[in-house]
Amino acid sequence: MAAASIYDFEAVSIAGQPAQLSSQRGKVLLIVNTASACGFTPQFAGLEKLWEDYRDRGLVIVGFPSNEFGSQDPGSNDEIASFCQLNYGVSFPMMAKTQVNGKDAHPLWQWLKAQAPGLLGSEGVKWNFTKFLVGRDGQVIRRYAPTDTPESLRKDIEKALAT
Repeated sequence: MAAASIYDFEAVSIAGQPAQLSSQRGKVLLIVNTASACGFTPQFAGLEKLWEDYRDRGLVIVGFPSNEFGSQDPGSNDEIASFCQLNYGVSFPMMAKTQVNGKDAHPLWQWLKAQAPGLLGSEGVKWNFTKFLVGRDGQVIRRYAPTDTPESLRKDIEKALAT
């Protein structure tokens, strides 16, 4: 059965617990593949700021650490969680380390990439901090490049929260 929305997926939290995305039904989601040792790692601070500013209005940011790009997140889930908290005060939900590309890509990431292909229709995630904005209906609104800062997403997030 093909997934109809993001709510058809589950993941594993960074603490090792099952995480049903259906528990976020009706919220706006920002799904991000993250890394702890990347040039874009300082975006954690901007993501945390978005979370603080908009979570009461229904935004949920979900980070998925990945070690696929330049081996920039080699640590264990515990080490990644500690790094994110200590260095950036991350309090938004983080999932366990995840594959986002290739035959072993998490089904959620396969779906996200198919819903919102990248530049010239390519589906693969090119680097850490690729972002997907998902509306309250569970459908992908837009894909953002790693170079798109969290701050630059505010207008789109506010529009999604208003619908």
